[in-house]
Amino acid sequence: MKKNKKTNKWSRWLLVALLLIGIVAAFAWWLTEKPVPSKIVYGMSFNTLYANELGLDWKEVYDAILDDLGVRHLRLAAHWPMVEPEKGVYNWTELDYQMERAEEVNADVIFAVGRRLPRWPECHVPEWGASLPWEKQKEEIREYLRVVVERYKNNPAIIYWQVENEPYLEVFAKDYCNELDEEFLIEEIELVRSLDPTRPILVTDSGNLGLWAHAYKHGDAFGTSVYVYFWNPELGQFRTILPPWFYRAKENFIKLFYGNKPTFLIELSAEPWLVEPVTSVDLKTQYERMDLQKINEIIDYAVETRYDKQYLWGAEWWYWLKKQGHNEIWDRGRELFKN
Repeated sequence: MKKNKKTNKWSRWLLVALLLIGIVAAFAWWLTEKPVPSKIVYGMSFNTLYANELGLDWKEVYDAILDDLGVRHLRLAAHWPMVEPEKGVYNWTELDYQMERAEEVNADVIFAVGRRLPRWPECHVPEWGASLPWEKQKEEIREYLRVVVERYKNNPAIIYWQVENEPYLEVFAKDYCNELDEEFLIEEIELVRSLDPTRPILVTDSGNLGLWAHAYKHGDAFGTSVYVYFWNPELGQFRTILPPWFYRAKENFIKLFYGNKPTFLIELSAEPWLVEPVTSVDLKTQYERMDLQKINEIIDYAVETRYDKQYLWGAEWWYWLKKQGHNEIWDRGRELFKN
């Protein structure tokens, strides 16, 4: 009799354990579930400063992205030093042209504003503002935001304002950006929203390193980056250990707390990870870190994240390669954007 009671007790515990395992497994399965998009829409970031760094004619590169690659979904950036090279003196040459051409070809634009925008050194401050105390610099940023948003808010090509870029990713940015001033970030978001209440605000965070919660919470939409290949002096090149379903699980988990919002893969890296300027690195090294095979692998990886809108990163480098007589990556881009 005692033996039967003991057996029944262990049976109950086993049943409870199996039930808990089943619940955890079901929850884990649910976290990784996301509808497979019927079609992935591809876009491209374009960065005027990077085109210039590569020694290219930025206008030629931009036109080629629109007219040759056929890109119709863009992320453009109003880098503060480019827009206001001298205090109170504004330069609209690049952005006016880019927005006019986007409208001309019926492309839509995610328009990024703020001090921290895509490309190294993360925070872009004009020389005249670099030595200002932070409180004074904030005053200048408010004015820069006001002027930029007021100038472009009537352009129908803009679908989102992106405020700052990966503001919560501090690991790469502390030397140039200092600690995140979250209160000011929220103020920037509200300022842009007040200047143009007709468009939603996009806030972004790193896919590999970001926690997502704060960025997701503060925006009307959320964008994340996906990097598959990395390089650093100690480890050399290495591939991400994160499987594509990690992004689906992370997004579903965040949605439990902050609800459903539009989400994008806003930065899919398709260029070599370098610590020196591209033009000072030999082609062999560049191709070791990023080549057509890796780009195809990255595109396939990103498909499995199941984001239905994905913005690639690296067209300026593709065009630079093309100018060196290496067309294969540019030609792959043509295929991708014309499908």
